[in-house]
Amino acid sequence: MPDEGKEVERRHELIIVGAGPAGLTAGLYAARGELDALLLESGLPGGQLLLTDLIDDYPGVEEVGGPELADRMLKHATKFGLEVETATVNAIKKLEDGDFRVTTDEGTVFRARAIVLTAGGTATKLGVPGEDEFAGKGVSYCALCDGAFFKGETIAVAGGGDAATEEGDFLTRFAEKVYMIHRRDEFRAQKIFQHRVFENPKMEVIWDTVVEEVLGDSGMERLRLKNVKTGDERFLDATGLFVFIGFRPNTGLMEDHVDHDEAGYFITDRDMRTSIPGLFVAGDVRSQMTRQITTAVGDATTAVITAEKYLKELAEPAHETAKT
Repeated sequence: MPDEGKEVERRHELIIVGAGPAGLTAGLYAARGELDALLLESGLPGGQLLLTDLIDDYPGVEEVGGPELADRMLKHATKFGLEVETATVNAIKKLEDGDFRVTTDEGTVFRARAIVLTAGGTATKLGVPGEDEFAGKGVSYCALCDGAFFKGETIAVAGGGDAATEEGDFLTRFAEKVYMIHRRDEFRAQKIFQHRVFENPKMEVIWDTVVEEVLGDSGMERLRLKNVKTGDERFLDATGLFVFIGFRPNTGLMEDHVDHDEAGYFITDRDMRTSIPGLFVAGDVRSQMTRQITTAVGDATTAVITAEKYLKELAEPAHETAKT
């Protein structure tokens, strides 16, 4: 029986943090490799998949709903015995003895010889007056979650990347009119998503414009917009605003310095190794050109195979000593 008041640590060979597509893939390969692995996730397994209505770019699967694909991935991994636990990780630190210490909001403390970090990220806010006030009352960051609340209404989408154009197109299933508000004079999104916007009669693009303020009474009623080139302001009547302007990686979980790019994404080699031995990353926390389900899955596969080799190398000196 542990001493009263002494912190109890649970040990595993490998801990995977985050259960999006990358985390679930990492869990699958770890379980198939019979590693003593634990997958920690603060919410429901699936990550960004749970916010995606339709996926049509996953090889071999012409169309599938995001939540359905997440469920399939989870079942596939747990079929091989993967242990999944609900816990909110708040810090990861490498100790002097080479182990990693993982602490959680729930008070549980874990130790592992290696970490695969697949913790994803958080949507970036506009930071304008009224945004927080009308969050859940017109302002949203999840089209799948809230789109059905805007049937027959006029709404706006802020952003010009893949997420903004894809989710804007999805929102036309419910809204009568969708305005795309973009600060530049062209989209950054993939051409296939741009075509969907331009060809959709329910969508209209407002170029060179930013949202300056969200206005309303008990709920959002209109937006104050500003043209970044002319400085002219106008009001747009809309009952909803969906914000897709960026993504902040959850790399702050690491207490130690890890080499990263200007946006805070961790830099790895081709085998998903970071500048800290034993720390491997995959998915949306990794610095790379694209962030797709396919790249997350591929990164995670490599990360776990590399982690398995790392763990084997750690065990070999002890094995050799035992023989002598």
